[in-house]
Amino acid sequence: MSQTVDRALSILPLLAQGPADLGQVADRLGVHKSTALRLLRTLHEHGLVYRQQDQRYRLGARLFALAQEAVENLDVREIAHPHLAALNERTGHTVHLAVHEDGEVVYIDKVESRYPVRMYSRIGKPVAITVAAVAKLLLADLPEAERRTLAGRLDYPRYTPRSTPDAAAFLHELATVRDQGWATDLGGHEESINCVAAPIHGADGRVVAAMSVSAPNVVVTAEELLALLPLVRRTAEAISHDYSGTTPQKEAEATADE
Repeated sequence: MSQTVDRALSILPLLAQGPADLGQVADRLGVHKSTALRLLRTLHEHGLVYRQQDQRYRLGARLFALAQEAVENLDVREIAHPHLAALNERTGHTVHLAVHEDGEVVYIDKVESRYPVRMYSRIGKPVAITVAAVAKLLLADLPEAERRTLAGRLDYPRYTPRSTPDAAAFLHELATVRDQGWATDLGGHEESINCVAAPIHGADGRVVAAMSVSAPNVVVTAEELLALLPLVRRTAEAISHDYSGTTPQKEAEATADE
């Protein structure tokens, strides 16, 4: 990547933290103000940053429009959403869809709970990768060498006493998830929140996304949420079939008997 492009792109995560003035941008990039100004002007011309009346810069509306367009054009999201909405309607709990991109697991869709207690999660926001159920499913599908490399470079924050403590424990859990085909987060990120998740497969059998149902334990217990696992897995299978264009085995057998 060219140095100019690299510097320009480095401005975006800085402004994602809030508006910044020219001096702050120059200091963060380690360049002269004139260089920072040229980069900001170019980004401004493309609508990626906006100069406020107080002379500070913030992210521009065009950037959000591009991000939304990219999310909307993810086929798996479009195909999965009706299934996620139906599952939410049936259970009342928060339903998420996530994918693995550039070393992060990111939510690309969310259907809110009908209950007053809500989860703090946002579309486009990376998940807590060492504890989230959707992350475990997506990373468990990686080749073993990649799993080990990834596990070795991750940090392991102790969000709660139930958080994954280290790389060895993480790899053991990924192996279990890979074998059983589903995952949980029972108070690993927030002690009051439990989650069950299932994978969505592409035509080649690889995991292309993961979906989950989450709820606070003031609404349902962990045991009650785990009882929904068969329904969650059936929903994930239905999305997989729609996404991959394959016909469920039972449906194929019924058609053949007609």
